[in-house]
Amino acid sequence: MSVIKRSHGKEQPYWPAGPFKVRLPFIHYRWELAETIQGMIMFVVSMAMIPLLEKYLGLPYDVALAYVVVCGIGFMLPNLLGVPMVPGWITPAIPVVLLFLGNFEPGPESIRALMGLQLIVTAIFFILGITRLGSKLVELFPDSIKAGILIGAGIAAITGEISEGGRLANTPVSLIIGFIVTAYVLFSLNFRDYVNKHKWAKVIAGYGMVPGTLVAMAVGWTVSEYPLPAVEFGFSAPAFGDMINYLPFTVGLPSLEMLWLAVPTALIAYVIAFGDIIVGKSLLDRVDHLRPDEHIEVNVDRVHLVTALRNLIHSFFAPYPGLAGPLFTGAMATIAERYRHGRKAMDSIYSGAGIFWIVGFMALFALPLITLFKPVLPIALSITLLITGYLCISVGVEQVRNATQMGVAGTMGVVLAVYGAGFGLLAGIVLYLLIEWRSKRHSADDAIEEEPIEVVEN
Repeated sequence: MSVIKRSHGKEQPYWPAGPFKVRLPFIHYRWELAETIQGMIMFVVSMAMIPLLEKYLGLPYDVALAYVVVCGIGFMLPNLLGVPMVPGWITPAIPVVLLFLGNFEPGPESIRALMGLQLIVTAIFFILGITRLGSKLVELFPDSIKAGILIGAGIAAITGEISEGGRLANTPVSLIIGFIVTAYVLFSLNFRDYVNKHKWAKVIAGYGMVPGTLVAMAVGWTVSEYPLPAVEFGFSAPAFGDMINYLPFTVGLPSLEMLWLAVPTALIAYVIAFGDIIVGKSLLDRVDHLRPDEHIEVNVDRVHLVTALRNLIHSFFAPYPGLAGPLFTGAMATIAERYRHGRKAMDSIYSGAGIFWIVGFMALFALPLITLFKPVLPIALSITLLITGYLCISVGVEQVRNATQMGVAGTMGVVLAVYGAGFGLLAGIVLYLLIEWRSKRHSADDAIEEEPIEVVEN
């Protein structure tokens, strides 16, 4: 239960704080059991960043865990400050960020480069949030280039997992089965029919990525693709003391060259993140009208400011390959689906979205959970990237309206996935100008090209 109650049809109670609206559990919203269970399992996704931190930044495990704790604090901020979404990384941008980091030696050099990238991302979100120019910037990108960014990120995410040296080669059984189960639960039209007819299917669907992730872990242990866990009891001990040796205060600031090289990747990350904002808003719009008891405010400027704050924290205290993004799509879709079933199912969208990451943060200190999932962290990251890749490609294809745009987007996507953000953007711009661009007086011809040809029978 919460101390401050919401009147029917009103916005969830809050404390005003400048551009933000502060909400706390038990005071402004109640504790949700379903999100507690999800958070205790899906926190493993946040821990799945540890292998990337070790590989690309050269961090020891305990220091990487401290980085994840900083990320966990950032995950709780949006709901605390008035954003009704489940935040995450800019997940589709991870393969592009890794391509960028591949230009630098793991260790101090890559940490400085990643700090530079994250500072530019911070500046983009902050400036566009303050000036309210975010949507206008994205509108400057042609649909084919936006599609190319998404398709390229999707290709990079999938090929990184299935190519030689990827995790598919090392753990084929658990990864294939885990992905199949997760994709079936999240995207299958056939399973959607079961959800509409059977209560058991609705319960499974309500936990989103949890079933597939648990199946993948169980299979990995069963077929010995992952070692069995050595469960320990007590509290985890992130190496906060040693963390200073791997932060910009010690390793130094990024060079101007690093900042310049980071600009294309930062722009791509922002375009993807803005797409996440639109997706999150659409998910909330789908259920808002079904819950007349609560008015949900989605303030895009506030989303920009909170995301800027999170990236700023990361820049100095935990440079992060995942960056700080506005939406964890899988969790948000699951919570929105449960929210639609009424106030008894979920008191407020803030209670669902808030409790999910509060529990996820607390789980980072639960040594039994940490040690249970530690051997299978790679599988959680792999499934997340594969699902993200699928979503990026499907959403990217939806952006194009004709074969010409598809050709530009597809070619740009391949170049981006193979050669990185800078060459990808350059290829997209050149192809757009050479192949797709037409003067305004030919816009009518473009419209005709998009219309299907009608066959008249005699």
